[in-house]
Amino acid sequence: MEIDLEQLRTLIYRRTDEIEKSVAGTGYLPRTVIGVGIFLLDNHGDLDLLTSKQQATFEKFIKPLLETSVRR
Repeated sequence: MEIDLEQLRTLIYRRTDEIEKSVAGTGYLPRTVIGVGIFLLDNHGDLDLLTSKQQATFEKFIKPLLETSVRR
């Protein structure tokens, strides 16, 4: 999967309210999801560098939010 880094940057820095809503009641912290997003930004969107836990966080929270923003 190719990540649109500008879209990811917008999600992490301008759409944190959506991240907070998506993690509500899941036991995940918004800062965990944001941390995975920042890690991806710092590493040019290279998903291969994510640990299995980070990959799960990406798949569960970040990817759906990025897909939602594509449909807007």
